[in-house]
Amino acid sequence: MVTHMTVKLTVVYGKPDDAEAFDEHYRDVHMPIVQRWPGLQRAEIARVSGGPMGSPSPYHLIAELYFADEAALNEALGSPAGAEAAKDFGAIAAPGSFMTVATVLD
Repeated sequence: MVTHMTVKLTVVYGKPDDAEAFDEHYRDVHMPIVQRWPGLQRAEIARVSGGPMGSPSPYHLIAELYFADEAALNEALGSPAGAEAAKDFGAIAAPGSFMTVATVLD
């Protein structure tokens, strides 16, 4: 029996030099590319307001992108829209930005 488990790609963006320009580009250019990814089930975007107890955070934005399983994620990343998003990520991601893939347990 093959079990498919939801996976998510989490993209954490470092603080850009110009947050307003980044936000505009992310909203108007980057996310429309990501929305074209095959198999994307849900996208959750959050603006980082700080760390615990009001401490500063080196991060600006967190995107969580959900897929049925790792095969669906890999198909999305390997698609033309995936390649376009990867190129755009390279252009807009501030130093300290990173990505992780995780299996959703609950």
